[in-house]
Amino acid sequence: MPNIIITVGGRKFEVACQDGEESFLKAAAEVLDGEAQLLTDQVGRLSESRMLLMAGLMLADKTVVLEEAAGSSKRQLEDARTAARVAASTPPERVEVAVIPAKIIDTFAELAARAEALADKAEKN
Repeated sequence: MPNIIITVGGRKFEVACQDGEESFLKAAAEVLDGEAQLLTDQVGRLSESRMLLMAGLMLADKTVVLEEAAGSSKRQLEDARTAARVAASTPPERVEVAVIPAKIIDTFAELAARAEALADKAEKN
């Protein structure tokens, strides 16, 4: 079991971890150190226990907010999946389109041509 030295709030700590977990421990220590640095910048020097308590509480607060957001996102995703299942199980609406005979289309085209000719004639007068 390797021992890693981490720095939190300007103080060094020797911490043991499982083999292969060193990079995760270092990353977690960097996050905790970031919170401790914020505290030190805002409040000044704190006792070790107070600094770690406050930094831990700040991280816990962020974690709660993220968990609530994740829960909300999961609910929205489940609602969307349910809506998709309902939409997929509902048969499509049947729409009937009448077929217009070619003779009527020709008649409308002839009427349109006559109307355009009358409009041209009216514009000239």
